[in-house]
Amino acid sequence: MELTSQDQAAIDKILKFSKDNDIDIKGGKIRRTSSRFCLGVEHGDYNGTELFGVATDRFIWLGYKPNGTKKVRLFSGNFPDDGTIEFELGRVPEPKSPEIAETWGRFPYGVDFILRREGYKLTQGIDGVIYGNIPGGGMSRSASLTLNLILSLFDANGVEVGDKIKIVDLAQAVENDYIGSPCGKLDQTMILFGREGMGTYYNPKDRSIEYAPIGAGAADFRIVVLDTGTDRPGLEKSTYAIRRAECEQFAAMLQKAGFELSCLADVRDDGTYEEIMSQFSKSHPDLCDRLKYIFGAQKRFYKMLEAWKAGDVETVGQIFRQDGIGLRDDYKISGPELETMCDIVRTVPGVLGERMLGGGDKGASGALVRAQSIEAVKQAVDTAYRRSCPEFADKYAVHVCKVVDGVRVYEDLLGQ
Repeated sequence: MELTSQDQAAIDKILKFSKDNDIDIKGGKIRRTSSRFCLGVEHGDYNGTELFGVATDRFIWLGYKPNGTKKVRLFSGNFPDDGTIEFELGRVPEPKSPEIAETWGRFPYGVDFILRREGYKLTQGIDGVIYGNIPGGGMSRSASLTLNLILSLFDANGVEVGDKIKIVDLAQAVENDYIGSPCGKLDQTMILFGREGMGTYYNPKDRSIEYAPIGAGAADFRIVVLDTGTDRPGLEKSTYAIRRAECEQFAAMLQKAGFELSCLADVRDDGTYEEIMSQFSKSHPDLCDRLKYIFGAQKRFYKMLEAWKAGDVETVGQIFRQDGIGLRDDYKISGPELETMCDIVRTVPGVLGERMLGGGDKGASGALVRAQSIEAVKQAVDTAYRRSCPEFADKYAVHVCKVVDGVRVYEDLLGQ
């Protein structure tokens, strides 16, 4: 399995952190989990839509090995001020407690709590060192970390899970039930099932996974992530939580009004949509706007998927842009810096589509860009974003990403 320059740089850091913090991982394994890029439907997972996306090459690496005790000892090179997170299996803080709110340790605590709650017997602790280069907000850093920890603890304890979708459920439960972040299943699915060179299609109705390569003859393009340099709080503290609650509230209202549905994605035909809008647009205009985005994005989803399979990258980009306008104007989940990035790159010839990414408010935007236009995009951002958002002039970044495997394991790289 080919080791990339990114991998080698991360392993070098992990080995140094291991030595400096007296955490023995010699002879252990390295598990690498990716970031993700959603092509549709952003914010659709908790509304019941089908999903399509790719795993991208910004990662979290965990170097670890079983330690022969019931203790877990973890150090994060990204959060050195937290020191070593250490706990005994089965003895972690209570869910959503104040003592976990500001530490990254809430993720390993949560993994232990949820796995035990779901009946998995963990008797083997691990020593581990974590390092990641996934930007905060928009590329699913928390989902990547959670999956990495679950898979690594399963490996150390010899636990095998036949249905991989169950691992997605476990990772979601860590964030929903332990941390209090109301995420859906999009991020975990796109990372866990991500394959190099492939788009991943998830159908929630039967929980099935299919893979779709980009069609032959597609224009040479790149996935670009535009990190605004802003700090986004956890989903539990953001507009994301409000939007999810609104959508669940509206679905319940529609059920009470006699519409047969379990979620907003069940509104599929024009007649039902128009009836709902006629009945509720004056009394609940904001909720109708949320449905307007989901209804339109879901219709566009199938066109996008067929365009991807046909190699029609231009149409994929146009739909990506239309979704962004809907997220901005109807779902109202974007933010000023995110839209500034979109406004800047939209002016560059060769940018096929752009929109905000992830939970919303802050974080990153994304774009589909013809390969020959990448340098022009970088120059435009360097010039215009620094001028528009000077407070983030030394924090923003442009990431040009590849489609990669969502999970890889490397052995024999940590010495003996």
